[in-house]
Amino acid sequence: MAIAYFYFHAELNHFLLRHHQQVKISHFFEEKASIKDMIESLGVPHPEVDFINVNGEYVNFSYIVADGETINVYPISARSVIIPSISVLPKPLSIIRFVLDIHLGKLAASLRLLGFDTLYRNDYEDEKLAQISSSQGRIILTRDKGLLMRSLVTYGYYVRNTNPQEQIIEVLQRFDLFKLIAPFKRCLRCNGLLECVDKESIIDQVPENVRSQIDQFQRCQECDRIYWKGSHYERLQQFIDKVLDSQKGE
Repeated sequence: MAIAYFYFHAELNHFLLRHHQQVKISHFFEEKASIKDMIESLGVPHPEVDFINVNGEYVNFSYIVADGETINVYPISARSVIIPSISVLPKPLSIIRFVLDIHLGKLAASLRLLGFDTLYRNDYEDEKLAQISSSQGRIILTRDKGLLMRSLVTYGYYVRNTNPQEQIIEVLQRFDLFKLIAPFKRCLRCNGLLECVDKESIIDQVPENVRSQIDQFQRCQECDRIYWKGSHYERLQQFIDKVLDSQKGE
């Protein structure tokens, strides 16, 4: 039986069994396997890995592990101290778009509020999420590391926080999105783009008390939902201000 020695750095330890965290892991194996398969067998999803060093040399995911090798696996945060010659991360997307799993409904609403193209349905199964991510070039955000291990998934991220307000800050920081925030341009219900509409054209679709107080309206181009700056607007604006202020405190 062959053996390989793994050490996972920084936040990758989040995915490991407790007795494997922050220590060198002795991994026994009989059949040849790619380094990607071995990393995932230990619990770390491949989209979370940035670069891999084997006996002092950087390798890609197709590398076949040999007996006695020492393997260091790094997340993207390690780039602050190491510049690898080979990265296993895919090329950056030209347009940032997301698809979220069933556990992240509040995060989906927050991303839409901030203007990010975000698909979410509470009946998407894992296979469907992987297909959407692959075919549309969307980043999967999930609390299910098994979903990230699917071979179809190229772009993905495991959301660490469980608090929705902390989740949105985490995602914005991870993908450096603060400069791309464009609030109130997407429908919170369906993700469609909003357009300004003439008050007279939608007057019969809003409450009577709103007609006399509000003059500016937006309509979703997909589901026709009407939006205006009512009492909810101030609450949403306070949320947006809080998100923007979090960048200053980084």
